[in-house]
Amino acid sequence: QVYVLKRPHVDEFLQRMGELFECVLFTASLAKYADPVADLLDKWGAFRARLFRESCVFHRGNYVKDLSRLGRDLRRIIIVDNSPASYIFHPDNAVPVASWFDNMADTELLDL
Repeated sequence: QVYVLKRPHVDEFLQRMGELFECVLFTASLAKYADPVADLLDKWGAFRARLFRESCVFHRGNYVKDLSRLGRDLRRIIIVDNSPASYIFHPDNAVPVASWFDNMADTELLDL
């Protein structure tokens, strides 16, 4: 059983991004934890693929998301992430977002 407190506007954000772009969930979390959460979040099938910790590169104590592993033109890829360590290999592709815990007045996803 999984309990998820969703960031405000995540549903609208994922639905719209899924309509416009090829979206890939790329997380440093283990699949056994992240997959059930992704199932709850991804009502519209926005994620065309899911990549977990085993797809990351362990580098200097952090799990880094190596975007070159996606097999896509890096000039056409962005990563939306709250952890700069996650995108250290591709900082120019990053759209940083603030971490979120429980502020239900948060508008970060609307502001993107």
